[in-house]
Amino acid sequence: MRITNVIKSFDKFTLNIESIDIHEGKIYGIIGPNGCGKTTAMKLMAGLIQPDSGVIDYKGLTPRDITMVLRKPYLLHDTVARNLEYPLKLRKIKPDNRLIEHYLEITGLTDYRNEYALGLSGGEQQKLALARALIFSPKMIFIDEAFSNMDIESVAFFENYILELQKANPITWVIISHQLSNIKRLCEYVFFMCDGEVDASGTTNELLSFPENKTLKQYLQYS
Repeated sequence: MRITNVIKSFDKFTLNIESIDIHEGKIYGIIGPNGCGKTTAMKLMAGLIQPDSGVIDYKGLTPRDITMVLRKPYLLHDTVARNLEYPLKLRKIKPDNRLIEHYLEITGLTDYRNEYALGLSGGEQQKLALARALIFSPKMIFIDEAFSNMDIESVAFFENYILELQKANPITWVIISHQLSNIKRLCEYVFFMCDGEVDASGTTNELLSFPENKTLKQYLQYS
């Protein structure tokens, strides 16, 4: 994916991204203070909103290849199992019960398969949303603070699960997180945003261990 000269305005806020390159099979992080435009940038990349101007080149990816997990996940008013089936049916993939059972097991939701999804706790809903994102083998996944409602053990599990997936069959991830520990463990490259622009970018080690940007240094000092 390549983003070039993309502008999106809302009231008094304007997002202005000169250039972002997202390479296939890599894990990217987006960090920055509240209100800097991280979620807006991600929604543009995911195709949920359209830019006022500029170009987003998906390099052959279609909406069927992309999914997004939000901080407050959108879940169907249905059972846990049917929420897992939904992305498969949407893409005309016949649900495989073994696949459903696999994701129920790894999320610890096997006993809840016939329960109402919106009755789950916040952390359980987030685990279900992540499983639903993974179940159809997408080519690109966007995660916006999806780990924030999980307990430490669940976060560690999904971090390890993602890293193991990348070894076997790399896909492209773009992750927003205020928890820099998530970014450090998962991401290969990081974009730092401030006031609607990408203020710095580079490898995770470069940006977080040896920051040269003054604003980034201040952000890291208080994060």
